[in-house]
Amino acid sequence: MGIKLYQEPQLEHPDMIASWPGIGNIGLIAVDVLRGQLEAEELGEIEPWDFFYPKKVKIRDGELKGMEFPASTFYFKRTVKRDVIVFLGEEQPSNDRGMYAEGKKAYQMANLVLDVAERFGCRRIYTSGAAVAPVHHTMTPRVWAVPNTETLISEIKTYRNTILMSQIEGRDGQGMITGLNGLLLGVARKRGIDAICLMGEIPIYLEGAPFAYPKASRAVLNVLSDALNIDIDGEQMNKFVERSERGINDLYEKLPAEIKEQLDRLKHIGHDEMKKPEPITEDDKQRILEDIDKLFKRGSKEG
Repeated sequence: MGIKLYQEPQLEHPDMIASWPGIGNIGLIAVDVLRGQLEAEELGEIEPWDFFYPKKVKIRDGELKGMEFPASTFYFKRTVKRDVIVFLGEEQPSNDRGMYAEGKKAYQMANLVLDVAERFGCRRIYTSGAAVAPVHHTMTPRVWAVPNTETLISEIKTYRNTILMSQIEGRDGQGMITGLNGLLLGVARKRGIDAICLMGEIPIYLEGAPFAYPKASRAVLNVLSDALNIDIDGEQMNKFVERSERGINDLYEKLPAEIKEQLDRLKHIGHDEMKKPEPITEDDKQRILEDIDKLFKRGSKEG
């Protein structure tokens, strides 16, 4: 188990941006688009042997030639204003092959990522994921932020369209980040490295959807662009968001009228304190999610 570096670039106190899959792949898409925009070069990888089963084996002329594993890859880019290291994990190491990392393997992977951060003198780590929220898909998603040190709070308050998770109504200053996108924050704190997790809002009724939610990824990408002082061309992402919105709207129109009526109430919850109707109850939420799950399953059978 270890790290394999392909090169040793001279970087000046870079920031690291890391992400793994999660709900709607919000963070993963944002960070991958950033990597592509920067045209970042491959720096190295975390060797997969102790973390993953192979996705498939390669056989040629009757002989097994190799195995293919989920990739855990580092990239780097020197820019005029800021050097950057990007880490993208195709999968989180888990004991039951679920979405989120857990147990000893999760801590091992988090520490290997931070070993690379320390090796190149990273001054800060950013991670990214999803924030499941009582919002409507037609709204502009906000970005929830969690720093691992109090000294970062004042800076976060200057980020556009961003709110501290602890300030979200109804959370009583509490919160939870599932998987490695959150664990890395805590391990970085233990090792004395500043870190911030940025989470794009996804509507509660799309939490279990079998597709990405790039609208929230775009919101996260905008914050990263500002924080890193890096210009991003938004045309590609905007087109992705438009395609996604059309698909979600098509699904939305297929919902029963009473469910759409319930969901339409979310247009006024949270962001608009002046027009706040009665909130959706837990029973309402459960019934809505069950109906939407049935719709997804029916759509899967219909292709």
